[in-house]
Amino acid sequence: RGKEEKGKVWMPKLRMVKEYKDKRKSIDDVERNIFKFKKSSEEKNKKMDEEEKFFRETFMFQQEIRVLGRARAERSVPSQRRADLPLTAGEHLDVIAAPHGHAVICRNARGRYGYVLVEHLSFR
Repeated sequence: RGKEEKGKVWMPKLRMVKEYKDKRKSIDDVERNIFKFKKSSEEKNKKMDEEEKFFRETFMFQQEIRVLGRARAERSVPSQRRADLPLTAGEHLDVIAAPHGHAVICRNARGRYGYVLVEHLSFR
């Protein structure tokens, strides 16, 4: 035996079903859009900017928006007016400001701002 034959390991050739091979080629040929998420994130950012603009006009909030803390909604509460933030049970909120003793201004995950009564929140 030569040196070439000694180092070579015999491996059986795995056969692929023709249908699967054709399907695989068609999947590989499809052009994938890697940046698909970009459009939706741009729309989301635009909507959040509109919400922030509405918040600043409605609440006359001129200072920088800073998160004072995080809270969780204890129960679901529908909003009575546009300035109130509708809640769903278990939703996490960012507390932005506490202008009144019984209500705080919060922001939800969708970027919407509004008043929430302290009794509906759980601070941890």
